[in-house]
Amino acid sequence: MELGAFSVSLAVKNLEASKRFYQKLGFEIVGGEPSQNWLILRNQQHTIGLFQGMFEHNIMTFNPGWNSQCEALESFCDIRQLLTHFEAQGIDIVQQSVAGATGPGSFSIKDPDGNAILFDQHV
Repeated sequence: MELGAFSVSLAVKNLEASKRFYQKLGFEIVGGEPSQNWLILRNQQHTIGLFQGMFEHNIMTFNPGWNSQCEALESFCDIRQLLTHFEAQGIDIVQQSVAGATGPGSFSIKDPDGNAILFDQHV
């Protein structure tokens, strides 16, 4: 099952300090809005999001419909298919914002240890 592009969304205390730290590791800013307290950084195929004051814990994120460079794919497993499959597997859906037959949507689950996993489709 194809889950989409993977990234880690980090809950940071200081956006500027975190940005400088990850830039020292070779990450470059590829998106975001510092005035809204978030940035997206990438180092080759590795993507991280820095989010100050938006959520308490780090979140693993999958983006159906995107490759690792956040480019839209021609074909992919739609978020509605993923949601239906996970529900059929007995996985509890923590949050859901999926409407219509196509297009953007999101839902989140937690693994047995309480780690949050977000599925966030933008296309």
